Amino acid sequence: MDPAAWHLTLATPVGDAIGLLSHLAAAASWLLPHWYLLALLVTGSWGLSKWLVRRLARKASAERMALELIPERHFDPGLEEIFRRGVQLARASTSMPWWAPRRTKAVQIRLRADGSSPLRYRIEGPAGGERLLSITPFGPAVTVKRGRPIADKPRKHVVRAEFILRGKPTAPLRDVPLDPDPLQPLVDAVCDLRAALGDLAELRLDIQRAPKWTLRARRMQLMSDARRRERREAQRTARSLRQDASGVEDSLGWQLQQLIGGKPGGGGAGGRRLVMPPVPRRVEPAEALGKLADDDHLVRVQLLVMCASDTRGRAEARLGQLQAALDVFGGGSRWAMRGWHLGAWRLGADRWPSRRGFERRWELGHCQPPRPNWVRLEELTGLLKPPTVYCRLPLLAGDLPTFEFGNPELLLQGIHQGPDGRRRLVATYARETLFEVGVGKAGGGKTERALAQAIGWAHAGGGLLFVDPHRDSWPRALPFLAHTTLAHRTALIDLGAHGPAPQVSSWNPLDMRHGQVAHEVVEATADAFASALGWDDATAPRALTILTAALAVLVTVNSAACQAGRPEDQTTLFHARPLLTDHAFRTTALAGVDGRLDEETRAWWQTVFPTLPVDAFAVVLNPITRLAANPVTRAFLGQAAGVYNIRAGMDSKMILWVCPGGNGPTDRLITALLARDLLRAVRSRRDVPEARRVPFRAYFDELITLTGAAPETIASMFEDFRKYRVHVHGMTQLLARLPGPVRLSLVQNASTLASTAGSQSAIAPVTAEWGDEPGPDVVAALDRFDHYLSLTVKGRRIGPVKITGPHLDDVFATYARPDNAAAFERAARTTAGTAPLDQLTIQARGQLGRVNAFLTQLTPTTPPDSQEKTYK
Repeated sequence: MDPAAWHLTLATPVGDAIGLLSHLAAAASWLLPHWYLLALLVTGSWGLSKWLVRRLARKASAERMALELIPERHFDPGLEEIFRRGVQLARASTSMPWWAPRRTKAVQIRLRADGSSPLRYRIEGPAGGERLLSITPFGPAVTVKRGRPIADKPRKHVVRAEFILRGKPTAPLRDVPLDPDPLQPLVDAVCDLRAALGDLAELRLDIQRAPKWTLRARRMQLMSDARRRERREAQRTARSLRQDASGVEDSLGWQLQQLIGGKPGGGGAGGRRLVMPPVPRRVEPAEALGKLADDDHLVRVQLLVMCASDTRGRAEARLGQLQAALDVFGGGSRWAMRGWHLGAWRLGADRWPSRRGFERRWELGHCQPPRPNWVRLEELTGLLKPPTVYCRLPLLAGDLPTFEFGNPELLLQGIHQGPDGRRRLVATYARETLFEVGVGKAGGGKTERALAQAIGWAHAGGGLLFVDPHRDSWPRALPFLAHTTLAHRTALIDLGAHGPAPQVSSWNPLDMRHGQVAHEVVEATADAFASALGWDDATAPRALTILTAALAVLVTVNSAACQAGRPEDQTTLFHARPLLTDHAFRTTALAGVDGRLDEETRAWWQTVFPTLPVDAFAVVLNPITRLAANPVTRAFLGQAAGVYNIRAGMDSKMILWVCPGGNGPTDRLITALLARDLLRAVRSRRDVPEARRVPFRAYFDELITLTGAAPETIASMFEDFRKYRVHVHGMTQLLARLPGPVRLSLVQNASTLASTAGSQSAIAPVTAEWGDEPGPDVVAALDRFDHYLSLTVKGRRIGPVKITGPHLDDVFATYARPDNAAAFERAARTTAGTAPLDQLTIQARGQLGRVNAFLTQLTPTTPPDSQEKTYK
């Protein structure tokens, strides 16, 4: 090549470079006095990018979804299930469009308490992750439903806080066990929240996958710091060794040893000790990086808290409680509130310049923590699931309504003391309280609680029947019922016949004045005898047949008397004896109703009855004779037109107090007759449309006594009465002593199951229904009038919760009218149609003559021989 061309080719790039450098120098010389233009360009580009990112972030945030997680009472997840849920959350955080900024690629866990529930658990995140998050590894124990937007009303006082991880950045949070629930401290922090004061507390945890490049840079920094520390440690150790060696050589002992024996170790004098400096230890990545060593299941989190109230100071106190609750998770790393304290002022999320960013992240769900806040999913175990079975949830006003005097929709249950020491009367909704069972030792407060409930129901306008074999409940309730407004609705049926001039009410189980169905009256009465006497088709078939046939005739006679407008001429139970043993009366009665009896009954009296031996009637006549021998039961059951009518009492909202008088054989028979009549009357309400059936409540004290007389009847009440809007409340000392059918029906259908103190063996069947939470030992140690109850409110079970039974002298003190008690009892007896015992006894003895006179007029004119031939 020509040397000139060679030089020309070589000079061209050099010239270009020189020209470029000159242009750059000229541009730099121009920019120096015009630097503000470059600054404006950079600032404008930065501002435009920020504006674009915020617009995209807002657009992405508008497409978020929300899920509400509602756990069952038995929710008990394992560590693997919770971990899988965390993996789902981390995966769902990336379910965003490609253009969405990183701050929006997060899933948010919201723990909220506003008075509607102890702690609502809510998941918010990208709309694309809804299908992934809707199916949880928790199975059917957690119900997932679409969450509605939450609109909070403004509160007067609001405090905000952001929590960041402090401590060693590579150290994990404390490994909190699942039992008790890790959420328990948070639940306890909001347990005394009062919705009436505008209290609100909410914690939001944002979960986001850790950025790879940021994580790599952090790892490099941590490794560099670790190596630097090792080198400094090695240098520090070397200096210490040299100082120690110099100190030894300069000591008097070492110098004397050198003069006497030469250098130590056989060396020559004047030698110096050789010190080898330590080599820096190799830094292990796993040790230096800790929880940041692996990418798997590592996430970045943001923790925001907001508390509000309409009362000054409550929001700040709530924030302090939540801060203490988060301290439970502290270990090598801990949650600490971001900001500084300057005397009485706190510079944090509530102050400039942090407040604006906090509110933007709070409203839009953006995850932009001021520091990495890296954690592994295992560290968040306690926050990745709703409250479990091991979480003790508080009882809020929204869970159990507060009792209001005079409100017919509420039924008093007792006194509940909240976590903050406040006591309030709690209630259940009357329409949901179908059946109640109270168990516990004598004097524990079962009857007192039932009386308070009954008195509150009566004053609210409701009707009730209170059956007490021992009568102790009436004098206890009397001062609180003694109001003029209740006098016309209250009736006392007392078969104890106390005092020098006893007064007794009257009832005819065979009374047909009120349009009863004849065969139902016969069946109810016969079943009452069978239940009290232990008759059935296998042990006493003939007794049942004879009694049923006799009752069919007597009821037919009574129907004829009522149709003839002569109800005072009706037969009673005691006329079964002359019907079976008095030939003349039987002939007259059968002839008088011959055309009214059905063919089967008429055929039995014509063909079967004459073949029966005389001693066949003894088993039927014996209980009737016992009833007749007792002047009280003779007077009570011996009246043709009795006053007691339970069906009319139900429909007119009467307050009926029935005291059978004891628990002997005769008393049990009376109880069985009353119980069976109640069952018949309730079932007869099928002729009334359901919406028009008047609610009525039946309280049975001493169920052991009552069910001893009518076990199948009481069991049927707990099974059937709900359909007819009649609700039963039963009290007993021992479930085990109740007959099997009654016990099973009680426990199966109980809307409220309550227990006072007692022996552990007696209480164990009740606590077993609660899953032994609390156990028998806890319930057995209750104080007097304290109860554990499980309740039904808004279709779900509440409790068991501890309440104090209402004491009448405290709860109903303003209702007490002791001065009106005597007059009110007289009015209650008058309403029950009581009369002197002697007078009713005389009327009962003369009733057979009145029935004979009516039957004589009713009997068609036929030759006596023909009648004798037909009915022997």
